[in-house]
Amino acid sequence: MIDFKPILKDIEPSKEEEEKVHNLADKLMEIINIAAQKEKITAEAVLLGSVAKNTWISSVDNGDNDLDIDIFIKFPLTTSPDNLKSLGLKLAKDCIEEADGVYEERYASHPYLTGTIQGYQVDLVPCYDIQHSRELKSAVDRTLLHTQYVMGNLKTGQEKEVRLLKRFMQMVGTYGSEFKVGGFSGYLCELLVIYYGSFLEVLQGAWDEWKPGIQIDLLDYGTADMFNEPLVVVDPTDGNRNVSAALTLQKMSEFVIAAGNFLKKPEKSYFYPKVIEYNQKDILEEFSQRETTSLILSFPAPNIPSDALHPQIRKTEKSLVKILETADFSVLGSDSWSNEGDVDENIGNKEDQVKRKEVVILLEMNTWSLPLYKKRNGPAIWDKGNTSKFLKKHPQSWIEGDQWKTLSEREYQDVDSLIHGILKSDGIRRLRVGKHLKKEILKNYGLRDVIDVLNVEDADKGLLEFLHHYLNKGEFLLR
Repeated sequence: MIDFKPILKDIEPSKEEEEKVHNLADKLMEIINIAAQKEKITAEAVLLGSVAKNTWISSVDNGDNDLDIDIFIKFPLTTSPDNLKSLGLKLAKDCIEEADGVYEERYASHPYLTGTIQGYQVDLVPCYDIQHSRELKSAVDRTLLHTQYVMGNLKTGQEKEVRLLKRFMQMVGTYGSEFKVGGFSGYLCELLVIYYGSFLEVLQGAWDEWKPGIQIDLLDYGTADMFNEPLVVVDPTDGNRNVSAALTLQKMSEFVIAAGNFLKKPEKSYFYPKVIEYNQKDILEEFSQRETTSLILSFPAPNIPSDALHPQIRKTEKSLVKILETADFSVLGSDSWSNEGDVDENIGNKEDQVKRKEVVILLEMNTWSLPLYKKRNGPAIWDKGNTSKFLKKHPQSWIEGDQWKTLSEREYQDVDSLIHGILKSDGIRRLRVGKHLKKEILKNYGLRDVIDVLNVEDADKGLLEFLHHYLNKGEFLLR
């Protein structure tokens, strides 16, 4: 087995960075608490999340990090939702402005602020000061209980195991519970280490035991059967919640395969970004060699939060595939992507932000065009009443076995015309699409052959990376 010490040295925050982060957090909490006292607001700022639990990965490394300074502003349970929102946001905005930071407003159960201060991302979140899940008034309140549970149950030294697990997941592409990823949350990683004991034991457990329906119930609530997600991890702070509800079967499967690959052949490289070499010419050549027809549907991304956008994109992608296959067109594969920045367009260069917000849906077709006519089933010959109606409408019908058959004209003979027909104002009702995307599609969409896109000089780098990953699925799972 490999030596994890050099890896931990790279991903653990140094004492200097820990001191800097905690000093900033202390300063921000002090600003909020002093302001609350001065304005006679009953509220208190507390540090939560991975910084409080000491499970965050250093921002000074050669890859992704998960450092957010999560400061929650606790209000008494007697506070009205309107006051929690207005007073919480006022304290948060005044704090970031006093600390010379910039911020944007986001929305979870209710609005909160994400700011950048001294180069660190800081989330300032109003919440209720709950002691038990029974008192829950909004989803963000859980963070108090989650932080307390992990701090009370993660043994000394296990924070290193959590960091190794998080880092491994980051590098194989399974970390992040946001809808765009559908992977493992930080809290889920911490619970897995508490349950199994170490990074390696989590991997071994996943490889040996996991399959859809696997259940983990740390406090034996006995409520796991309430859930039907691929992985069930009952929340120790709330027996009626599955911590892994956002984990998709895809990401669960990818993690299991990556875990097995690592256990069979442990490599240090699993903890560092995998160098992926690709270029426009190679991607074009591979799509050409597949001898399929691949279309790129693109349209502007609406200015909504990422976790609201991506479920709508996937819903639209799946609906398009279903419509195509119902019309007898064979879909080899599909995927979707967005390069949206998930930021307020009033921050930074508005023109640049508008330019880079786009949604792309890729459809790779085995079948591009079909004959004008298709065979249609009619009633059984024994069904006299319906036979009479059927023959009156289709006099050229014939019998196969004991069933009437006829020919009917297709509404669309090729994929291109079908998609264009669906995306018109009188056809889009057939598509299961979110209201935000519907507006953008009807306003402006493009439908291009991927070959034409790749023949354009200097195609968008983000789009090229997306197409490369589509052609090379699972490349991060093995080193």
